[in-house]
Amino acid sequence: MIRGILIDLSGVIYIGGGPIAGAPEALSRIRKSGFPVRFLTNTTRTPKRGLLDRLSRMGFEIAADELFTPAQAARELLIERGLAPHLLIHPALEEDFRDLPASLGKNRAVVVGDAADGFTYQALNAAFRDLADGAEFLALAQNRTFLDADGRLSLDTGAFVAALEYASGRSATVLGKPSVDFYAEAARDMDVQMGDLVMIGDDVESDVSGALSAGVGHALLVRTGKYTPGAEAAAEPVPTAVVDDIGAAADWILARI
Repeated sequence: MIRGILIDLSGVIYIGGGPIAGAPEALSRIRKSGFPVRFLTNTTRTPKRGLLDRLSRMGFEIAADELFTPAQAARELLIERGLAPHLLIHPALEEDFRDLPASLGKNRAVVVGDAADGFTYQALNAAFRDLADGAEFLALAQNRTFLDADGRLSLDTGAFVAALEYASGRSATVLGKPSVDFYAEAARDMDVQMGDLVMIGDDVESDVSGALSAGVGHALLVRTGKYTPGAEAAAEPVPTAVVDDIGAAADWILARI
C-alpha cells in the first residue's frame, strides 16, 4: 500500500539549471493523488534557501517544510548534543549553520559535506587532526558521484569521507541518504509508516537500495540524472521498478493507488 511519496531532486526533477522534461506535470499529477510528498536531497553545495529559490525559478512550488536536507539534520544534531562544529563544507552551505547557540559545549564534531575545491590537503588534514583528538564524525552524505554542470559525473562527498575514515580509523555517522534516520524523519513528518512509502531516485545506492534497506516499502530508479545503464543489476536490494523518468514513476505510482 502507498500512503506517501519521497522524491530526490537533482537528476530526478531537474538537471543543472532546468527541469527534466515533463517533471512539473508529473509532480502536479502526484500531488493530486492527495498523498503527502517530501523531497529528500543529498545536495550539500547549496543552502536550503538557495535550493528552494532555484526550484521556484524552475516552476516547482515546494514548501520549506517539504524539503529535507542533510545540513538541516546536522544542525539539529549539533544542538541536541551540544557539539561545536568543525565545518568541512562548501562556503555557500555555511549559512545553514549560522547562529548556532553560543552555549554549544567544548566537544567538537567534524561535519563533512561537498566542499568542492575546499577539499585541500590542509583542510582534510585539519579535519583529520580534530578526529584524532576525539571529535565526532558527521558526514552530510556518502554519495560516490554526482552529475556535474558539464553533464559528466564528478567525485562527491563519499570519496573524501572514506579518506578521513581510513586515516582516522573512525566511521562517520551519515546524516543524509541512505541514513535510516533521514528516511524515518520524513516518514514521521508525514505521519506515514515507512513500509507505506515509495521513493523515487536516480542514485541506485543512496536513493533506492538505501531506501529499501531503511524500511521504505517501494523504491523506483529513474533512467535520468546519474543513472548508468545496468546499475540496477548490482543493487542490493534491487529496485522495485526501473522507469524512464519522473513521469513514468508517476504513472507507476498512480496505477497502484
